[in-house]
Amino acid sequence: MHIELFGFDTTPERFEASIREASEQGFGRYWTPQIFGHDALTTIAVAARDVPGIRVGTSVVPTYPRHPMMLAQQALTTQAIIGGRLDLGIGPSHKPVVEGMWGYSFDRPIAHMRDYLTILTKLLTDRRVSHGGDAVVGRGEITPPPADPPPVFVAALGSQLLRLTGRMADGTITWMTGPATLRDHTAPTINEVATEAGRPAPQVVAGFPVCVTDDANTARERAAKDLVVYGTLPSYRAMIDREGLSGPEDIAIIGSAAEVSDRINALAECGVTSFAGSAFGTLDEQAATRETLIGLLS
Repeated sequence: MHIELFGFDTTPERFEASIREASEQGFGRYWTPQIFGHDALTTIAVAARDVPGIRVGTSVVPTYPRHPMMLAQQALTTQAIIGGRLDLGIGPSHKPVVEGMWGYSFDRPIAHMRDYLTILTKLLTDRRVSHGGDAVVGRGEITPPPADPPPVFVAALGSQLLRLTGRMADGTITWMTGPATLRDHTAPTINEVATEAGRPAPQVVAGFPVCVTDDANTARERAAKDLVVYGTLPSYRAMIDREGLSGPEDIAIIGSAAEVSDRINALAECGVTSFAGSAFGTLDEQAATRETLIGLLS
């Protein structure tokens, strides 16, 4: 199981500093979200160009606001600029965001993602597509700079999206998904479908908030406050409930360096191929967390 980082950098300058430090420390991949701050792919193109030795991934670019033809152009351009080190994570986002903020219908997210992946992956590999889907239509040709197609990851949590991902993408990246769910639901579902489809074994990247601390109670209280929004979003709430936990703070990996290391290592037995740690807490706790993650690198 690979040990990777998941950062919430607030500016391109901080992102560049973070991936440079991660590369120097020996991490092989760094994930960054697409939320409401800087644009992830633009930032990657600017910041990762001159930082060698590390892959960078989006976790994740929401699909509804960007037509797959536009995303394919942007992803391939970024891929060309940074020398083929991009991992393209995408996801449907959440109904409150899609309908409440963007004004799109979220009635058929699986059909939407099926059409989206059909168009996107065809464009990434062949640069042309003709697909008249029920939810998304894509017809045309793109001419971005020459670049290999980046691997495509889907933020797949539920069974239908996991099965679709196993048939059409290179892997999944999860968040707010606990070890029992990864072991009994995520990994077996996506791997079974990929095998049936004759595809290579998909990557299962599991993102977790992590805090190495000698004050677990305070860290848990901080996690409950900082991560509260994830307990209100239906897809994450379903994963927390499936795990039998009360809130996002129960998903977070909190404890001493030894306790945190043991919990992370145990995820390899749950079918996780890459662990993406997102450090939180005080500056000292974040430093201790990074040192623990460095110690897990193999």
